[in-house]
Amino acid sequence: MSDTVLIPGGRDVRATLDTAASDGAREGSDDAPRADAVVVACPPHPQQRGHRGDERLRAVSDALTDRGVDCLRFDYGDWDEGYGETTDADAAVGWARERYDRVGLFGFSFGGTVALVAAASRPDLAGVCALAPTARLNPDVDAVAALGDLAERGVPARVLYATRDSTADWEPVVERAGELGIETVAFESDHFFVGRSGTVGEAAAAFLGERLAAD
Repeated sequence: MSDTVLIPGGRDVRATLDTAASDGAREGSDDAPRADAVVVACPPHPQQRGHRGDERLRAVSDALTDRGVDCLRFDYGDWDEGYGETTDADAAVGWARERYDRVGLFGFSFGGTVALVAAASRPDLAGVCALAPTARLNPDVDAVAALGDLAERGVPARVLYATRDSTADWEPVVERAGELGIETVAFESDHFFVGRSGTVGEAAAAFLGERLAAD
Protein backbone atom coordinates (compact mmCIF):
# COMPACT_ATOMS: atom_id res chain seq x y z
CA MET A 1 0.00 0.00 0.00
CA SER A 2 1.21 3.50 -0.82
CA ASP A 3 -0.06 6.98 0.00
CA THR A 4 1.03 10.41 -1.21
CA VAL A 5 2.33 12.71 1.51
CA LEU A 6 3.07 16.46 1.49
CA ILE A 7 5.96 17.29 3.83
CA PRO A 8 5.35 20.57 5.73
CA GLY A 9 7.93 23.33 5.40
CA GLY A 10 8.98 26.19 3.19
CA ARG A 11 9.76 23.99 0.18
CA ASP A 12 7.55 21.86 -2.05
CA VAL A 13 8.47 18.36 -0.85
CA ARG A 14 6.26 15.45 -1.86
CA ALA A 15 6.61 11.85 -0.83
CA THR A 16 5.22 8.36 -1.17
CA LEU A 17 4.63 6.38 2.01
CA ASP A 18 4.88 2.63 1.42
CA THR A 19 3.21 0.83 4.29
CA ALA A 20 3.99 -2.64 5.52
CA ALA A 21 0.97 -4.89 4.97
CA SER A 22 -0.15 -6.71 8.08
CA ASP A 23 -2.22 -9.86 7.81
CA GLY A 24 -5.33 -7.78 8.44
CA ALA A 25 -4.42 -5.38 5.68
CA ARG A 26 -3.96 -8.21 3.23
CA GLU A 27 -7.43 -9.40 4.08
CA GLY A 28 -8.88 -5.96 3.37
CA SER A 29 -9.28 -4.72 6.93
CA ASP A 30 -9.38 -0.91 7.22
CA ASP A 31 -8.33 -0.89 10.88
CA ALA A 32 -5.17 -3.00 10.63
CA PRO A 33 -2.42 -1.62 12.88
CA ARG A 34 0.19 0.58 11.24
CA ALA A 35 3.91 -0.09 11.60
CA ASP A 36 5.65 1.74 14.42
CA ALA A 37 8.92 2.20 12.49
CA VAL A 38 9.76 3.92 9.20
CA VAL A 39 12.77 4.63 7.00
CA VAL A 40 13.02 7.94 5.15
CA ALA A 41 14.61 7.35 1.72
CA CYS A 42 16.56 10.11 -0.06
CA PRO A 43 16.76 9.89 -3.88
CA PRO A 44 19.78 10.49 -6.11
CA HIS A 45 20.68 13.77 -7.82
CA PRO A 46 17.51 15.61 -8.89
CA GLN A 47 19.30 17.29 -11.80
CA GLN A 48 20.22 13.87 -13.13
CA ARG A 49 16.65 12.59 -13.09
CA GLY A 50 16.85 11.32 -9.53
CA HIS A 51 13.42 10.92 -7.95
CA ARG A 52 11.53 8.94 -5.34
CA GLY A 53 10.64 6.25 -7.87
CA ASP A 54 14.31 5.29 -8.29
CA GLU A 55 14.65 1.50 -8.53
CA ARG A 56 17.18 1.30 -5.70
CA LEU A 57 14.86 3.21 -3.36
CA ARG A 58 12.00 0.94 -4.39
CA ALA A 59 14.13 -2.14 -3.73
CA VAL A 60 14.95 -0.91 -0.23
CA SER A 61 11.30 -0.07 0.38
CA ASP A 62 10.15 -3.51 -0.75
CA ALA A 63 12.66 -5.22 1.53
CA LEU A 64 11.68 -3.00 4.47
CA THR A 65 7.93 -3.46 4.11
CA ASP A 66 8.48 -7.21 3.93
CA ARG A 67 10.07 -6.79 7.37
CA GLY A 68 7.14 -4.82 8.75
CA VAL A 69 8.81 -1.40 8.42
CA ASP A 70 7.23 1.47 6.48
CA CYS A 71 9.25 3.53 3.98
CA LEU A 72 8.83 7.21 3.08
CA ARG A 73 10.36 7.95 -0.33
CA PHE A 74 10.45 11.68 -1.05
CA ASP A 75 11.33 14.10 -3.84
CA TYR A 76 13.40 17.20 -3.13
CA GLY A 77 12.04 20.69 -3.58
CA ASP A 78 13.57 23.15 -6.05
CA TRP A 79 17.28 22.62 -6.72
CA ASP A 80 19.44 24.26 -4.05
CA GLU A 81 22.95 22.82 -4.52
CA GLY A 82 22.59 20.34 -1.67
CA TYR A 83 21.57 22.86 0.97
CA GLY A 84 17.81 22.81 0.47
CA GLU A 85 17.89 19.09 -0.28
CA THR A 86 19.43 18.40 3.14
CA THR A 87 16.74 20.58 4.68
CA ASP A 88 14.14 18.51 2.81
CA ALA A 89 15.53 15.30 4.30
CA ASP A 90 15.43 16.79 7.79
CA ALA A 91 11.83 17.93 7.24
CA ALA A 92 10.87 14.42 6.12
CA VAL A 93 12.51 12.97 9.24
CA GLY A 94 10.59 15.50 11.33
CA TRP A 95 7.33 14.40 9.72
CA ALA A 96 8.22 10.78 10.46
CA ARG A 97 9.25 11.44 14.06
CA GLU A 98 5.81 12.87 14.81
CA ARG A 99 4.13 9.68 13.63
CA TYR A 100 6.46 6.77 14.38
CA ASP A 101 8.29 5.44 17.41
CA ARG A 102 11.50 4.72 15.49
CA VAL A 103 12.93 6.34 12.36
CA GLY A 104 15.86 5.46 10.10
CA LEU A 105 17.43 7.13 7.07
CA PHE A 106 18.55 5.74 3.72
CA GLY A 107 19.95 7.43 0.64
CA PHE A 108 21.48 6.54 -2.70
CA SER A 109 24.34 8.46 -4.39
CA PHE A 110 23.64 12.20 -3.89
CA GLY A 111 20.91 11.03 -1.52
CA GLY A 112 23.41 8.92 0.40
CA THR A 113 25.41 12.04 1.20
CA VAL A 114 22.22 13.90 2.11
CA ALA A 115 21.21 11.04 4.42
CA LEU A 116 24.55 10.96 6.26
CA VAL A 117 24.61 14.73 6.75
CA ALA A 118 20.97 14.91 7.85
CA ALA A 119 21.50 12.00 10.26
CA ALA A 120 24.47 13.75 11.88
CA SER A 121 22.11 16.36 13.33
CA ARG A 122 19.53 13.77 14.42
CA PRO A 123 20.97 11.69 17.28
CA ASP A 124 17.48 10.27 17.91
CA LEU A 125 17.62 8.22 14.70
CA ALA A 126 17.71 4.44 14.95
CA GLY A 127 20.25 4.25 12.14
CA VAL A 128 21.38 5.49 8.72
CA CYS A 129 22.47 3.54 5.65
CA ALA A 130 24.10 5.22 2.64
CA LEU A 131 24.42 3.53 -0.75
CA ALA A 132 27.26 4.83 -2.97
CA PRO A 133 27.51 8.24 -1.27
CA THR A 134 29.81 10.87 -2.72
CA ALA A 135 32.18 12.63 -0.34
CA ARG A 136 30.77 16.16 -0.61
CA LEU A 137 27.95 18.09 -2.28
CA ASN A 138 29.19 21.56 -1.31
CA PRO A 139 31.54 22.99 1.37
CA ASP A 140 28.92 22.42 4.08
CA VAL A 141 27.28 19.16 3.01
CA ASP A 142 30.21 16.85 3.66
CA ALA A 143 29.67 13.12 4.18
CA VAL A 144 33.20 12.54 5.50
CA ALA A 145 32.74 15.11 8.27
CA ALA A 146 29.25 13.77 8.98
CA LEU A 147 30.66 10.30 9.69
CA GLY A 148 32.68 11.73 12.56
CA ASP A 149 29.59 13.34 14.03
CA LEU A 150 27.62 10.11 13.68
CA ALA A 151 30.32 8.13 15.47
CA GLU A 152 30.58 10.71 18.25
CA ARG A 153 26.81 10.72 18.79
CA GLY A 154 26.47 6.97 18.59
CA VAL A 155 24.14 6.85 15.58
CA PRO A 156 24.47 3.39 13.95
CA ALA A 157 25.61 3.69 10.33
CA ARG A 158 26.45 1.48 7.37
CA VAL A 159 28.02 2.49 4.05
CA LEU A 160 27.40 0.34 0.97
CA TYR A 161 29.59 0.98 -2.07
CA ALA A 162 30.48 -0.39 -5.49
CA THR A 163 34.08 -1.34 -6.23
CA ARG A 164 33.74 -0.30 -9.91
CA ASP A 165 32.02 3.02 -9.15
CA SER A 166 33.55 5.72 -11.38
CA THR A 167 30.70 8.19 -10.83
CA ALA A 168 30.75 9.10 -7.12
CA ASP A 169 33.79 10.16 -5.10
CA TRP A 170 33.18 7.35 -2.61
CA GLU A 171 36.73 6.45 -1.56
CA PRO A 172 37.11 9.18 1.11
CA VAL A 173 33.80 8.12 2.67
CA VAL A 174 34.76 4.45 2.87
CA GLU A 175 38.25 5.28 4.16
CA ARG A 176 36.88 7.51 6.92
CA ALA A 177 34.23 4.98 7.86
CA GLY A 178 36.95 2.37 8.28
CA GLU A 179 38.95 4.68 10.54
CA LEU A 180 35.89 5.20 12.73
CA GLY A 181 34.86 1.56 12.88
CA ILE A 182 31.70 2.20 10.86
CA GLU A 183 30.66 -0.85 8.88
CA THR A 184 31.18 -0.81 5.11
CA VAL A 185 29.98 -3.39 2.59
CA ALA A 186 31.49 -3.70 -0.89
CA PHE A 187 29.66 -4.89 -3.99
CA GLU A 188 31.33 -5.91 -7.22
CA SER A 189 29.30 -3.48 -9.31
CA ASP A 190 29.17 -0.08 -10.95
CA HIS A 191 27.62 3.03 -9.41
CA PHE A 192 24.11 2.13 -10.55
CA PHE A 193 24.18 -1.46 -9.28
CA VAL A 194 22.79 -2.75 -12.57
CA GLY A 195 21.05 -6.04 -11.89
CA ARG A 196 21.90 -5.77 -8.18
CA SER A 197 19.09 -3.54 -6.87
CA GLY A 198 17.42 -6.38 -5.01
CA THR A 199 20.69 -7.41 -3.39
CA VAL A 200 21.59 -3.92 -2.17
CA GLY A 201 17.99 -3.38 -1.09
CA GLU A 202 18.22 -6.43 1.13
CA ALA A 203 21.59 -5.33 2.53
CA ALA A 204 20.23 -1.91 3.48
CA ALA A 205 16.96 -3.27 4.85
CA ALA A 206 18.69 -5.95 6.93
CA PHE A 207 20.80 -3.31 8.68
CA LEU A 208 18.01 -0.79 9.19
CA GLY A 209 15.34 -3.36 9.97
CA GLU A 210 17.40 -4.83 12.81
CA ARG A 211 17.88 -1.40 14.37
CA LEU A 212 14.25 -0.42 13.93
CA ALA A 213 12.90 -3.61 15.45
CA ALA A 214 10.85 -3.17 18.61
CA ASP A 215 12.62 -4.05 21.86
